[in-house]
Amino acid sequence: MHFVLRAKIFVVATIGISLVLCQSVFGEARQTPVSTQRVILFSSGVGYFEHAGTVKGNSSVELRFKTEQINDILKSLVLEDLDGGKAGVVVYPSQDPVAKTLRSFQVDISENPSLPALLNQIRGVKIKATVHGEEISGSILGVEAKQKAVGEKEKVIDVWVLNIISGANIRSVSLDDVQKLEIEDSQLQVELNKALTTVALERDKGKKPVTMNFVGQGERRVRFGYVVETPVWKTSYRLILSDVSKDKSHLQGWAIVENQTENDWNNIELSLISGRPISFIYNLYQPLYIPRQLVQPELYTSLRPQTYEAGIGLAQEEEAEQFAATDEVSLAEEKLAARKMEKAKDFAAAPVMGGIAAKPLIKKPMEPIHSIASVADAGQIGELFQYTVGNVSLPRQQSAMIPIIAGDIQAERISIYNQGVLAKKPLSGVRVINNTGKHLLQGPLTIFDGNTYAGDAKIDDIPPGQERLLSYAIDMKVHVDASKTKQEDTIQTGKIVKGILHLTRKNVFTQEYVIENKGDKDKVIIIEHPFRLGWKLSDSPKPIETTDRLYRFKDSVGPGKTAKLIINEEMIQSDTIAILPADFGQLEFYSRSGKIPQKVRDALVKAMELKKSMLDTQRKISDKQKEVSEITQEQQRIRENMKTVNQTSQYYSRLLTKLNEQETKIEKLQVQTDQLKETYEKQRKDLEEYLLNTSVE
Repeated sequence: MHFVLRAKIFVVATIGISLVLCQSVFGEARQTPVSTQRVILFSSGVGYFEHAGTVKGNSSVELRFKTEQINDILKSLVLEDLDGGKAGVVVYPSQDPVAKTLRSFQVDISENPSLPALLNQIRGVKIKATVHGEEISGSILGVEAKQKAVGEKEKVIDVWVLNIISGANIRSVSLDDVQKLEIEDSQLQVELNKALTTVALERDKGKKPVTMNFVGQGERRVRFGYVVETPVWKTSYRLILSDVSKDKSHLQGWAIVENQTENDWNNIELSLISGRPISFIYNLYQPLYIPRQLVQPELYTSLRPQTYEAGIGLAQEEEAEQFAATDEVSLAEEKLAARKMEKAKDFAAAPVMGGIAAKPLIKKPMEPIHSIASVADAGQIGELFQYTVGNVSLPRQQSAMIPIIAGDIQAERISIYNQGVLAKKPLSGVRVINNTGKHLLQGPLTIFDGNTYAGDAKIDDIPPGQERLLSYAIDMKVHVDASKTKQEDTIQTGKIVKGILHLTRKNVFTQEYVIENKGDKDKVIIIEHPFRLGWKLSDSPKPIETTDRLYRFKDSVGPGKTAKLIINEEMIQSDTIAILPADFGQLEFYSRSGKIPQKVRDALVKAMELKKSMLDTQRKISDKQKEVSEITQEQQRIRENMKTVNQTSQYYSRLLTKLNEQETKIEKLQVQTDQLKETYEKQRKDLEEYLLNTSVE
């Protein structure tokens, strides 16, 4: 419909008006181009970017950022006018929730209304509708759905009808018959087009312009910087081992950086910092609204007017304090930032040269040591370490490898054995001492031995002066047998304190490593032995180093030779045993242990004698109780028989006599049992008193 076409035209016009208004806010501001001058990348995933340029008079600088970067810009942006001018207002598009913005217009299109719903929103607005060539002018009375029968079967469908009031007449026209619909209310046209413009801009969420204004006279130098999220710069290394000396191995380090910004880097100063400053995202871009409580007016029955006595009032003073948050951007020291290395003058992005004439194949092994030179200047910044590279050129959305380390390093060839890694074979490795004077960040390490690829390793952060072990392959020329182990548990001593036997035990664990060198060269072996909490080394070689998880022992094995490493560990344990409830056999075992002092064993023997008397008495009590139980069962049998026998018979009399005899015996047994229980209690008290008063060592 013509209405839709006109809406699109008004969208374009509205955008044009908006741009003019934005430029006219600051008078005669001129757009000034700027370039990236300095980039500082941190290993924590953020980067500081500094731009510089020249402005004249009142000027503005515009940069476009990804929408997700705006929060970082608002949090960290800093501006400076170096020649007496002032930084003005920074303008950026708002990110108010689009639904809230759309509801603020006279026409609400937030729910994507249909044409009938839209026309119902603007009831009363003057329009001009063209129907079958006839123009109908008037005001919208409303839109309603009417039922209409169509087809041969007269199927009923809904037809939308627009009701227009023109003077004293009401015209009803089908919306399907309307060829053109014009809104004659200019203010409503503007509101509708603003709403449509908001919808159109909402689709462009990718990038947002940020305009920085500078106010001043004449030509001036300006610069500004900010911190945004960046890809973490990474490092990779190459280690070329030397057969001559462990001090002549060569290390190359490369920094991998990515320009994921919207600007080319042309001859910038690039700093790579191996620190991890705390950085976070704070939601400053999204407008926030605090929900407020809805308070309903309270209704009361009319009251009589009240009178109150005069009181003493307290004056209240309100003080408003303004706090300005200043974000500090950690920059490199001036001497490092200004240092331009001669060796890096020619380091820039350059086109690939073609047309190179073919030459005969070079059969000499590749020697990359002499072709790579570091272009980075390294230095310490507080707790951080920085590599600075001058004259870096890197187009946007491109990545680069930059040589930052090239020099000799101490690397000793070793074999590293850990039973938990491989049961019978050590790993070929090197002990690296960082004598480069530079901080080595974590990253992959490719090792070349004799100009041949030997394997890969991974290094952690290595500050200057520290050393690390690196493994890169399985050493097939060395065999290690760690199957022989032995564990002993012996009693060292014992004592008795108030009925408690305190024992001191010594656990000894022995691990034997048999190392066989089947190669034709000397081998330096590092044995990694588990570190166990509570155990300590005893009669063992001294480890070269200890971590929280293992010991490291060093040994040398000649070609075709076998070496043996025996590691003894011991742990002292203390056990306590209550003598009174203890098992008799357990006490007998400790009383015969030669490691326990004689006085303690004698006390144990005495306690055993008292305990044995108690056990004998307890056994007699059990026997008496058992006998009573057996007689009781026999009485039950006799009583059952007596029920079936004539009471005047001789057999009945005999059963009755026997029952009486058994009753007499039970009474005697019960008396004896009670006496034994008294004896048992006396023996128990004697034992308890003895133990309580006995303390021997």
